[in-house]
Amino acid sequence: MTSHRHRPSPLCRLVLPMLLLGLASIHVRAQAPAPPLLALDPRELALVQRLRDQIIAAATTQEDPAPYLERIPGTEVSFALRPVPAGTFLLGSPDSEKGRQADEGPQVKVAVAAFWMGQHEVTWNEYEVFMFATDAAGSAGKAEADAVSHPTKPYVEMSFGMGREGFPAISMTHHAASKYCQWLSAKTKRFYRLPTEAEWEYAARAGTQTAYSFGDDAARLGTYAVYQADKYAKVGSKQPNPWGLFDLHGNVSEWTLDQYEPDAYLRFPAAPAASTWVRSTRPYPHSVRGGNWSDPAERLRSAARLGSSADWKMLDPQLPKSVWYHTSAPWIGFRVVRPVALPSAEDMARMWNNGVALDD
Repeated sequence: MTSHRHRPSPLCRLVLPMLLLGLASIHVRAQAPAPPLLALDPRELALVQRLRDQIIAAATTQEDPAPYLERIPGTEVSFALRPVPAGTFLLGSPDSEKGRQADEGPQVKVAVAAFWMGQHEVTWNEYEVFMFATDAAGSAGKAEADAVSHPTKPYVEMSFGMGREGFPAISMTHHAASKYCQWLSAKTKRFYRLPTEAEWEYAARAGTQTAYSFGDDAARLGTYAVYQADKYAKVGSKQPNPWGLFDLHGNVSEWTLDQYEPDAYLRFPAAPAASTWVRSTRPYPHSVRGGNWSDPAERLRSAARLGSSADWKMLDPQLPKSVWYHTSAPWIGFRVVRPVALPSAEDMARMWNNGVALDD
């Protein structure tokens, strides 16, 4: 059976005509012993502390856990968020699930705190404001947002001709997605970050225990997911899951906050684990969820996991390789979450700054 770490042929038809280069198979590096967490840059920590103080000052009242629309200050761009209630669930898949991989077990009970999640994947409309710094001069949060590093100018058109208006942003690194969250937090005075693996799967399942949020029958997947296609689709083109979240199955794969560890679930406590964030200590691999437009059905299951790879920069001609773009991965995107509880400044800094952006 072909490894689920390799990407199927539609990617080659997309990238090769534009770059005139070969797309090599993608694999995950051999696991090395995880080093300790890296020390935080004092200047970065000071910036994060200032942002945290501003977020606290802006939170004048306790918000109801209701859907809301967030507009990026200085622009006409907005995005919707849905509340995800606190609860417990079984993380991972049972041995009997079709398509199951070894890294999806053993199943472990996890407690998840309440948060809001982007109703859709982050679109080019949102991401390009950050990417090209197109927010209006003098707008709210500009000084702090400007202090956040921004992507360098890409050397190719990063949608690869698949579409921009209303389509999901793609090909950003884990570092770039994390910095977008920091920039967005500085602009809006609300704390945004990537979801943990547990949060992502909890939201994708939406109270279900089946392979997909709608059941176990993959024949129904076309109603809810863009998959085995030639390119991605506009966000929200398919039906949402029971909690009103779109495209958690398919369209583009999505970054999570966690370092990818194949045996991560073995390390969680037997009692409901209150915190399952596997903190980053090295550039690769980070955990990716959801499957994408080029994937077969089994890769779109709620429990399916994937680890990122340096090979996703295979077609990047720069030396050293860019910390911002995965040019060989035109199927990787992300969505944001906003936890109800605000973490410490140190945790916020680690969520936004892995300290491992450069390749090994």
